Amino acid sequence: MKLTKENVFYSFCAENKPAVSVDAPARMEFETMDCFGNQLRRPEDVMEEIDWDRINPATGPVFVNGAEPGDALKVVIEEIKLDEKGTVCCLNDEGTLGARIDGSHTRVVSVSDGMVHYKAANGMEAEIPVKPMIGVIGVAPADGQDINTGTPGAHGGNMDNTMVGEGAALYFPVAASGALFGFGDLHAVMGDGEIGVSGLEIPANVTVTLEVCKGKAPQYPVLETEDALSIIVSKPTVDEACQAATELMQEMIAERTDLDLPDIVMLMSLVGDLQICQIVDPEKTVRFVFPKKYIPGLTF
Repeated sequence: MKLTKENVFYSFCAENKPAVSVDAPARMEFETMDCFGNQLRRPEDVMEEIDWDRINPATGPVFVNGAEPGDALKVVIEEIKLDEKGTVCCLNDEGTLGARIDGSHTRVVSVSDGMVHYKAANGMEAEIPVKPMIGVIGVAPADGQDINTGTPGAHGGNMDNTMVGEGAALYFPVAASGALFGFGDLHAVMGDGEIGVSGLEIPANVTVTLEVCKGKAPQYPVLETEDALSIIVSKPTVDEACQAATELMQEMIAERTDLDLPDIVMLMSLVGDLQICQIVDPEKTVRFVFPKKYIPGLTF
Protein backbone atom coordinates (compact mmCIF):
# COMPACT_ATOMS: atom_id res chain seq x y z
CA MET A 1 0.00 0.00 0.00
CA LYS A 2 1.23 3.51 -0.83
CA LEU A 3 0.17 6.89 0.51
CA THR A 4 0.97 9.79 -1.82
CA LYS A 5 1.96 13.35 -0.98
CA GLU A 6 -1.63 14.45 -1.66
CA ASN A 7 -2.55 12.89 1.71
CA VAL A 8 -1.07 15.34 4.19
CA PHE A 9 -1.89 16.93 7.53
CA TYR A 10 -0.36 19.79 9.49
CA SER A 11 -1.16 18.91 13.10
CA PHE A 12 -1.26 15.75 15.17
CA CYS A 13 -4.80 15.44 16.50
CA ALA A 14 -7.31 12.70 17.33
CA GLU A 15 -9.90 14.55 15.21
CA ASN A 16 -7.92 14.15 11.97
CA LYS A 17 -9.71 12.15 9.30
CA PRO A 18 -7.65 9.06 8.42
CA ALA A 19 -6.26 8.84 4.91
CA VAL A 20 -6.41 5.05 5.19
CA SER A 21 -7.07 2.28 7.71
CA VAL A 22 -4.82 -0.77 7.96
CA ASP A 23 -4.54 -4.01 9.90
CA ALA A 24 -1.25 -4.53 11.71
CA PRO A 25 1.29 -5.69 10.87
CA ALA A 26 1.21 -3.48 7.78
CA ARG A 27 4.02 -2.66 5.36
CA MET A 28 3.43 0.71 3.69
CA GLU A 29 5.17 3.18 1.41
CA PHE A 30 4.81 6.92 2.06
CA GLU A 31 5.55 9.67 -0.45
CA THR A 32 6.60 12.83 1.41
CA MET A 33 7.18 16.46 0.56
CA ASP A 34 10.00 18.40 2.14
CA CYS A 35 9.38 20.59 5.17
CA PHE A 36 8.67 23.59 2.91
CA GLY A 37 5.88 21.77 1.09
CA ASN A 38 8.19 21.58 -1.96
CA GLN A 39 8.01 25.38 -2.32
CA LEU A 40 11.79 25.96 -2.42
CA ARG A 41 12.91 23.66 -5.21
CA ARG A 42 14.61 26.19 -7.53
CA PRO A 43 17.43 28.70 -6.92
CA GLU A 44 15.01 31.54 -7.69
CA ASP A 45 12.52 30.42 -5.01
CA VAL A 46 12.77 32.63 -1.91
CA MET A 47 11.49 32.17 1.62
CA GLU A 48 9.76 35.55 1.62
CA GLU A 49 7.27 34.25 -0.97
CA ILE A 50 6.33 30.85 0.44
CA ASP A 51 3.00 29.97 2.05
CA TRP A 52 3.85 29.41 5.73
CA ASP A 53 0.60 27.50 6.24
CA ARG A 54 2.11 24.70 4.14
CA ILE A 55 5.18 24.13 6.33
CA ASN A 56 6.01 20.68 7.73
CA PRO A 57 3.41 18.57 5.89
CA ALA A 58 3.17 15.00 7.20
CA THR A 59 1.86 12.23 4.98
CA GLY A 60 -1.11 10.41 6.52
CA PRO A 61 -2.66 9.94 8.96
CA VAL A 62 -2.96 6.16 9.09
CA PHE A 63 -5.57 4.57 11.33
CA VAL A 64 -4.10 1.32 12.65
CA ASN A 65 -6.89 -1.07 13.55
CA GLY A 66 -6.56 -2.41 17.07
CA ALA A 67 -4.23 0.33 18.34
CA GLU A 68 -5.77 1.72 21.53
CA PRO A 69 -4.65 4.02 24.35
CA GLY A 70 -2.09 2.22 26.48
CA ASP A 71 -0.57 0.38 23.53
CA ALA A 72 2.66 1.16 21.73
CA LEU A 73 2.77 1.68 17.97
CA LYS A 74 5.95 0.10 16.66
CA VAL A 75 7.29 1.67 13.47
CA VAL A 76 10.19 -0.01 11.69
CA ILE A 77 11.87 2.16 9.05
CA GLU A 78 12.65 -0.26 6.25
CA GLU A 79 13.89 1.95 3.40
CA ILE A 80 14.35 5.63 2.54
CA LYS A 81 14.64 6.69 -1.12
CA LEU A 82 15.69 10.31 -1.48
CA ASP A 83 14.92 12.78 -4.26
CA GLU A 84 17.80 14.01 -6.43
CA LYS A 85 17.96 17.44 -4.78
CA GLY A 86 17.21 19.15 -1.50
CA THR A 87 17.18 22.61 0.04
CA VAL A 88 18.97 24.10 3.03
CA CYS A 89 18.30 27.58 4.38
CA CYS A 90 19.07 30.10 7.08
CA LEU A 91 17.27 33.32 7.91
CA ASN A 92 17.17 36.28 10.25
CA ASP A 93 16.19 35.60 13.85
CA GLU A 94 15.80 31.85 13.35
CA GLY A 95 18.13 29.28 14.90
CA THR A 96 21.00 29.84 17.29
CA LEU A 97 22.83 32.18 14.88
CA GLY A 98 19.77 33.89 13.45
CA ALA A 99 20.59 37.24 15.07
CA ARG A 100 23.75 37.35 12.93
CA ILE A 101 21.92 36.72 9.64
CA ASP A 102 20.38 39.39 7.41
CA GLY A 103 17.39 38.30 5.34
CA SER A 104 16.99 34.73 4.12
CA HIS A 105 19.38 32.50 2.21
CA THR A 106 18.80 29.18 0.44
CA ARG A 107 20.91 26.65 -1.41
CA VAL A 108 19.39 24.03 -3.70
CA VAL A 109 21.78 21.08 -3.39
CA SER A 110 22.08 18.00 -5.61
CA VAL A 111 22.16 14.51 -4.11
CA SER A 112 23.64 11.56 -6.00
CA ASP A 113 25.85 8.51 -5.53
CA GLY A 114 25.35 8.61 -1.79
CA MET A 115 26.70 12.14 -1.48
CA VAL A 116 25.35 15.63 -0.87
CA HIS A 117 27.12 18.03 -3.27
CA TYR A 118 27.08 21.36 -1.42
CA LYS A 119 28.31 24.49 -3.22
CA ALA A 120 28.90 27.70 -1.28
CA ALA A 121 28.40 31.22 -2.65
CA ASN A 122 32.17 31.71 -2.99
CA GLY A 123 32.56 28.55 -5.09
CA MET A 124 33.78 26.25 -2.31
CA GLU A 125 32.42 22.71 -2.63
CA ALA A 126 31.81 20.16 0.10
CA GLU A 127 31.03 16.48 -0.50
CA ILE A 128 28.98 15.20 2.44
CA PRO A 129 27.89 11.55 2.82
CA VAL A 130 24.11 11.19 2.95
CA LYS A 131 22.53 10.12 6.23
CA PRO A 132 18.80 9.94 5.48
CA MET A 133 16.51 10.61 8.43
CA ILE A 134 12.92 11.52 9.27
CA GLY A 135 12.36 14.81 11.10
CA VAL A 136 8.62 14.74 11.81
CA ILE A 137 7.08 11.43 12.86
CA GLY A 138 4.44 10.55 15.41
CA VAL A 139 0.90 9.79 16.49
CA ALA A 140 -2.11 11.75 17.74
CA PRO A 141 -1.65 13.12 21.29
CA ALA A 142 -4.02 12.63 24.20
CA ASP A 143 -6.71 14.80 25.80
CA GLY A 144 -7.97 16.47 22.64
CA GLN A 145 -4.69 18.22 22.01
CA ASP A 146 -3.98 19.63 18.55
CA ILE A 147 -0.21 19.93 18.11
CA ASN A 148 1.20 21.39 14.91
CA THR A 149 3.65 19.20 13.02
CA GLY A 150 6.48 21.64 13.73
CA THR A 151 6.37 20.96 17.47
CA PRO A 152 7.71 17.82 19.21
CA GLY A 153 6.36 16.19 22.34
CA ALA A 154 5.44 12.91 23.99
CA HIS A 155 3.55 11.99 20.80
CA GLY A 156 6.70 12.35 18.66
CA GLY A 157 6.32 15.16 16.13
CA ASN A 158 9.20 17.34 14.97
CA MET A 159 11.89 15.58 17.00
CA ASP A 160 14.60 15.99 14.30
CA ASN A 161 16.51 13.00 15.64
CA THR A 162 19.36 11.90 13.35
CA MET A 163 18.93 8.30 14.57
CA VAL A 164 15.46 8.06 12.97
CA GLY A 165 16.77 6.39 9.82
CA GLU A 166 16.82 3.05 8.04
CA GLY A 167 16.81 0.07 10.37
CA ALA A 168 15.51 1.94 13.40
CA ALA A 169 12.42 0.80 15.27
CA LEU A 170 10.39 3.45 17.09
CA TYR A 171 7.76 2.89 19.77
CA PHE A 172 5.15 5.62 20.20
CA PRO A 173 2.59 5.85 23.03
CA VAL A 174 -0.86 5.37 21.51
CA ALA A 175 -3.16 8.02 23.00
CA ALA A 176 -6.09 7.91 20.54
CA SER A 177 -7.86 4.99 18.90
CA GLY A 178 -6.06 3.96 15.72
CA ALA A 179 -2.92 5.95 16.67
CA LEU A 180 -3.35 8.21 13.58
CA PHE A 181 0.27 7.86 12.52
CA GLY A 182 2.11 9.96 9.95
CA PHE A 183 5.45 11.51 9.08
CA GLY A 184 7.36 13.88 6.81
CA ASP A 185 10.24 16.39 6.93
CA LEU A 186 12.92 14.10 5.49
CA HIS A 187 16.57 15.13 5.52
CA ALA A 188 19.40 13.87 3.32
CA VAL A 189 21.78 14.95 6.07
CA MET A 190 21.52 17.04 9.24
CA GLY A 191 23.81 17.81 12.14
CA ASP A 192 22.64 17.21 15.70
CA GLY A 193 21.01 20.39 16.97
CA GLU A 194 19.84 21.60 13.52
CA ILE A 195 21.25 24.95 14.63
CA GLY A 196 20.31 26.83 11.44
CA VAL A 197 16.67 25.55 11.50
CA SER A 198 17.09 23.25 8.49
CA GLY A 199 18.95 20.16 7.44
CA LEU A 200 19.06 19.28 3.76
CA GLU A 201 15.27 19.25 3.38
CA ILE A 202 14.21 16.79 0.70
CA PRO A 203 11.22 14.86 -0.67
CA ALA A 204 11.43 11.09 -0.32
CA ASN A 205 9.68 7.76 -0.56
CA VAL A 206 9.83 5.79 2.67
CA THR A 207 8.78 2.22 3.44
CA VAL A 208 7.79 1.34 7.01
CA THR A 209 6.20 -1.56 8.85
CA LEU A 210 3.57 -0.82 11.51
CA GLU A 211 2.86 -3.12 14.44
CA VAL A 212 0.86 -2.83 17.66
CA CYS A 213 2.42 -3.76 21.00
CA LYS A 214 -0.51 -4.22 23.36
CA GLY A 215 -0.24 -2.55 26.74
CA LYS A 216 3.34 -1.37 26.25
CA ALA A 217 2.98 2.39 25.79
CA PRO A 218 6.14 4.28 26.81
CA GLN A 219 5.89 7.76 28.31
CA TYR A 220 7.94 9.21 25.44
CA PRO A 221 9.05 7.74 22.11
CA VAL A 222 11.62 4.98 22.36
CA LEU A 223 14.03 4.18 19.53
CA GLU A 224 15.81 0.86 19.20
CA THR A 225 18.56 -0.21 16.83
CA GLU A 226 20.56 -3.42 16.69
CA ASP A 227 23.13 -1.86 19.03
CA ALA A 228 21.33 0.61 21.27
CA LEU A 229 18.18 1.55 23.12
CA SER A 230 17.30 5.22 23.42
CA ILE A 231 14.54 7.44 24.71
CA ILE A 232 13.59 10.73 23.02
CA VAL A 233 12.24 13.54 25.18
CA SER A 234 11.04 17.04 24.27
CA LYS A 235 10.61 19.75 26.89
CA PRO A 236 10.52 23.58 27.01
CA THR A 237 14.23 23.69 27.89
CA VAL A 238 17.24 21.50 27.14
CA ASP A 239 17.88 21.12 30.88
CA GLU A 240 14.37 19.79 31.48
CA ALA A 241 14.63 17.41 28.51
CA CYS A 242 18.01 16.11 29.69
CA GLN A 243 16.76 15.46 33.22
CA ALA A 244 13.62 13.65 32.01
CA ALA A 245 15.45 11.54 29.41
CA THR A 246 18.02 10.44 31.99
CA GLU A 247 15.38 9.53 34.56
CA LEU A 248 13.28 7.63 32.01
CA MET A 249 16.27 5.65 30.75
CA GLN A 250 17.16 4.68 34.33
CA GLU A 251 13.57 3.52 34.88
CA MET A 252 13.51 1.60 31.61
CA ILE A 253 16.71 -0.27 32.52
CA ALA A 254 15.41 -0.95 36.05
CA GLU A 255 12.18 -2.46 34.66
CA ARG A 256 14.14 -4.82 32.40
CA THR A 257 16.97 -5.97 34.69
CA ASP A 258 17.67 -6.92 38.28
CA LEU A 259 20.44 -4.32 38.63
CA ASP A 260 20.21 -2.04 41.63
CA LEU A 261 20.02 1.73 41.26
CA PRO A 262 23.70 2.53 41.99
CA ASP A 263 24.88 0.07 39.32
CA ILE A 264 22.42 1.44 36.76
CA VAL A 265 23.56 4.99 37.46
CA MET A 266 27.23 4.08 37.22
CA LEU A 267 26.75 2.10 33.99
CA MET A 268 24.74 4.97 32.46
CA SER A 269 27.51 7.36 33.41
CA LEU A 270 30.21 5.10 31.96
CA VAL A 271 28.68 4.16 28.59
CA GLY A 272 25.43 6.10 28.12
CA ASP A 273 25.28 9.13 25.83
CA LEU A 274 23.01 12.10 26.45
CA GLN A 275 22.72 13.77 23.02
CA ILE A 276 21.02 16.81 21.51
CA CYS A 277 18.50 16.23 18.71
CA GLN A 278 17.34 19.79 18.06
CA ILE A 279 17.34 23.13 19.88
CA VAL A 280 15.37 25.29 17.41
CA ASP A 281 11.74 24.15 17.80
CA PRO A 282 9.16 25.31 20.39
CA GLU A 283 10.18 22.32 22.54
CA LYS A 284 13.80 21.18 22.73
CA THR A 285 14.60 17.52 22.06
CA VAL A 286 17.30 15.25 23.46
CA ARG A 287 17.93 11.51 23.48
CA PHE A 288 19.59 9.24 26.00
CA VAL A 289 21.33 6.38 24.17
CA PHE A 290 22.42 3.22 25.97
CA PRO A 291 24.49 0.51 24.19
CA LYS A 292 22.69 -2.82 24.59
CA LYS A 293 25.88 -4.91 24.67
CA TYR A 294 26.59 -3.91 28.27
CA ILE A 295 23.35 -5.43 29.55
CA PRO A 296 22.68 -8.75 27.81
CA GLY A 297 19.08 -9.12 26.70
CA LEU A 298 18.23 -5.41 27.06
CA THR A 299 15.46 -4.54 24.59
CA PHE A 300 12.17 -2.64 24.45
